[in-house]
Amino acid sequence: MTVYESTISNIQRLPEPMIQEVNDFVEFLISKRMPVENIESDFPDYLRNLEEYENILARGEVAW
Repeated sequence: MTVYESTISNIQRLPEPMIQEVNDFVEFLISKRMPVENIESDFPDYLRNLEEYENILARGEVAW
């Protein structure tokens, strides 16, 4: 059995909350290896979300 197969097999035996933890950790590992260009490509989405949040604050729908 390869490491990949063994890992998948182990993950399949975990309860759902632990699978989420594994997924979070895998995403963390991937993010550590992402080139800066990939991170910067998400910046327009970040700005759009930030602008929407500011609009919600301005309308008084969320309090600080």
